[in-house]
Amino acid sequence: MADYTAGGGGGSEPQTYTNSGDYTINDRATVESPISVSGRSGNGLASSRVDVDIRHSYKGDLKVDLVAPDGSIYNLHNRSGGSADNIIGYANLDLSGEALNGTWKLRVNDAYNGDTGYINSWSINF
Repeated sequence: MADYTAGGGGGSEPQTYTNSGDYTINDRATVESPISVSGRSGNGLASSRVDVDIRHSYKGDLKVDLVAPDGSIYNLHNRSGGSADNIIGYANLDLSGEALNGTWKLRVNDAYNGDTGYINSWSINF
């Protein structure tokens, strides 16, 4: 199972879940980094924060999606930024229609040859 931690308050208080395991991003391949959520009730927040730290020498190669437990896909980055390095930042997503419990995944696809990297860490707060 992935290395993840839960923080924040209990009950209906927002909590942050983090996967800090490194996941290699190979050329022309897709990798997924999972976070398992259990013991929660209800749905995500209308403004759920997703933080990503992806180290890669050509971020224009990358498509980055959050995949909800039901398979819904939320795009975070779509092959923009050209030859700049790394994707480090956050997005606020409306996850109010998504059940909290289940396996959430950060999916990264590298569409080109020549540059590789890794998912350093990512987290979701709801």
